[in-house]
Amino acid sequence: QVPVPRRPVALSAALWNFPRTNEHHLPLQVGETVHILQASEGWYRGYSLRNRAARGIFPASLIHLKGAVVQRRGTEESLVPAEMPMVQEITTTLREWATIWKQLYVTGQTKPYRQVKHMMYELMERRSQLLSGTLPKDELLQLKKEVTSKIDYGNKILALDLVVRDENENILDPDRTSVISLFQAHKKATQTLTQRIQEETLPQQSELGCSARLSALPSHSLYLCVRNFVCNIGEEAQLFMALYDPAEQRMIRSPEVTRWLAAAPSLRALPRGAPGRGAGWGSRLGLGAAWRWGAAGPRRRGQRGVPGGRWRCPCAPRQLPRAAAVMDITDITKGKSESDEDKQHFIPVHLAAADNDFLHNMIRKAVEGKDINHKGQGFWVSLKMLWGDLSQVRKDHPHLVDRSTVVARKLGYPEVIMPGKRDAAAVPGCGGPGDVRNDIYLTLVQGEFDKGSKKTQKNVEVTVCVCDEAGSVVPNVIYHGAGDKPVSEYRSVVYYQQRHQRWMETVKIAVPIEDVHKTHLRFTFRHRSSSDSKDKSERIFSMAFVKLMRPDGTTLRDGEHDLFLYKGDSRRLEDASAYLNLPSTRSASELRVLPGSSFRVSGGTAGVSVSTRDSFQISTLVCSTKLTQNVNLLGLLKWRSKPSLLSGNLQKLMNVDGGEVIKFLQDTLDALFSIMMENADTDVYDTLVFDALVFIVGLVADRKFQHFNAVLEAYIRQHFSATLAYKKLLSVLTQYVDRVSQGEPCEPLMRTFKALEYVFKFIVRSRRLFAQLYEGKETAEFQQSLQRFFLSLNQLMRSPQEGPTLLAQVR
Repeated sequence: QVPVPRRPVALSAALWNFPRTNEHHLPLQVGETVHILQASEGWYRGYSLRNRAARGIFPASLIHLKGAVVQRRGTEESLVPAEMPMVQEITTTLREWATIWKQLYVTGQTKPYRQVKHMMYELMERRSQLLSGTLPKDELLQLKKEVTSKIDYGNKILALDLVVRDENENILDPDRTSVISLFQAHKKATQTLTQRIQEETLPQQSELGCSARLSALPSHSLYLCVRNFVCNIGEEAQLFMALYDPAEQRMIRSPEVTRWLAAAPSLRALPRGAPGRGAGWGSRLGLGAAWRWGAAGPRRRGQRGVPGGRWRCPCAPRQLPRAAAVMDITDITKGKSESDEDKQHFIPVHLAAADNDFLHNMIRKAVEGKDINHKGQGFWVSLKMLWGDLSQVRKDHPHLVDRSTVVARKLGYPEVIMPGKRDAAAVPGCGGPGDVRNDIYLTLVQGEFDKGSKKTQKNVEVTVCVCDEAGSVVPNVIYHGAGDKPVSEYRSVVYYQQRHQRWMETVKIAVPIEDVHKTHLRFTFRHRSSSDSKDKSERIFSMAFVKLMRPDGTTLRDGEHDLFLYKGDSRRLEDASAYLNLPSTRSASELRVLPGSSFRVSGGTAGVSVSTRDSFQISTLVCSTKLTQNVNLLGLLKWRSKPSLLSGNLQKLMNVDGGEVIKFLQDTLDALFSIMMENADTDVYDTLVFDALVFIVGLVADRKFQHFNAVLEAYIRQHFSATLAYKKLLSVLTQYVDRVSQGEPCEPLMRTFKALEYVFKFIVRSRRLFAQLYEGKETAEFQQSLQRFFLSLNQLMRSPQEGPTLLAQVR
């Protein structure tokens, strides 16, 4: 080799082992630090810091360069990495622990081996956070404290030396520190380490392993990074990604969408979810139904394009499904398989056989693994499980999750909806929890269209838009997926000459809360021709619509809807006054349309008739923390509008689905205590409100909703404000106990005893708020009411009852 002038001083870390096959080679091991002296044509010359006397050459491709600082020159030259001291300490600690870790494995010490492995993984994660350089000063200091605590604890259980540090968690230099300062720092470090050991040896900590502690968290996320995409599409493509449940053949997370050009950056997305919820994570990653943009249609001789042909229409590009890819992520989400942001997975694509190959068929074939001849075409992705809520994930993984990362929300509600501030735009009685949502997910399911006067079947394109009462399009409320900009209309995939169309395309509708009651979805259908001139002349041949809110004030029901298709003049089909008073869905409770019948709007001049030979189905899912689909719950939340129905609405609350009540937990509790406060002079509603409160607490105690315990605690601590509630709660509670002690039946008492913890938390919080507001007044009365309750409870326990007692039943 030809020596070159000496480069700036640099250190490198070996990424691969390099054996010595030549006398000039410098043998290296993974992780070994090397001082580079010279460089030439892909080779470096230098020496290892383990043996400075041995010098040699090694390939540049096998190492990772790091900056360094020379402290002394000459024979006593000393190199210090340019990394922050904490990163250097973690690196040194990991190397030291790795040697001991191997010995634990060789000697068969399983428990210490797994413990050290877990600590090393934690240190490597913290090291990545430090190297990201995105942490603010206060979080950086907190992270340093966590790292030093883990290092000191690991050194203790491995019988290594205790490291003494200063207040900034830096290692003290004994040559520059007084004896007294060293003693005090050593004493402090010992106390901190003792406390750390006590925390680690608690029974609940020793019983729960790492996986158990992580699975106990209320939510987690799957980090996805698309590294590369290779597919012979030939034009600009749109990548469509979602978590997919193969059993139910549906998406379970909001899709992510990105445009892929000739050279596109990597896409990072964060589908969020929770352990043990429904179909959830035991599913597939439906990565990349790749839409091809531009013209599509029968391929003509001499035209260029991918097999399957193209349509030529410069006026309006259309979409076609060109490929689908599926990856089973069950092992990754359950922790059986390693998830690492640096590891890349290859997912082969299943290419469309023809322009009429439905997307759901392509996904099904990809799931089954049939007929996949990918020829090297597919996706390269990285996956990593991230535990905790979104704020925790951002804090723990700032190098992965930043402002550019797309967050794909669950098609449903989060497992924990924390209470938050009120939203001024909210519907009266419907407050705003912290995770405020008002999304409607619309899926174009299928349709069947008669060819009419045409010789061949129509190439049907569905256009979806949101319109107000006047028929004007509401702009920018439709989202193709997470990470995509909102649009005013959505155009479906066009399948070539198919009578029965099956789209299974999902979009998100995000209408402002104050406009939901006056908006509706409008679907227009037109034929797309392969001829430019014919395509421009094509008009809307049919229309369907559905209102977002029902007449009773509840939102559109979840599930599939079979819509009426109307035909008529294209202008009349876009005139809201001509169709809004007509039925929209085929339902037994609504007007049935007879074949050939026609509807006319009063004052109209042209008729709008039902298309009896065509059919169209959609599916909707409402994810709103503001709007409910249950009329009984809505009646309670808006109890002031019809106070005469209040008693009935309180009783009907017990029949409302628990998931719906939990979703509106803060709103429901606010309504109950508002009823109690605004009727402070009467006890008419006290028992009903008390029973409703016990019902809600019982729901939270249910295993299905156990994650909402934290939500209820936060509500009591931060949002509960009923200062007079303690009087009424204690009164009803004492009445129930008195009735049972006197031999009268009282079925609600058993449920009340199960919810007694939270009932008393409400009582205590209410009394404290009252005392703060009125400077401790009525203390004697409160003590007397407590005494009456406990005396009643004592009387119940002394009561001679035959058979199993109530307390035994509760236990």
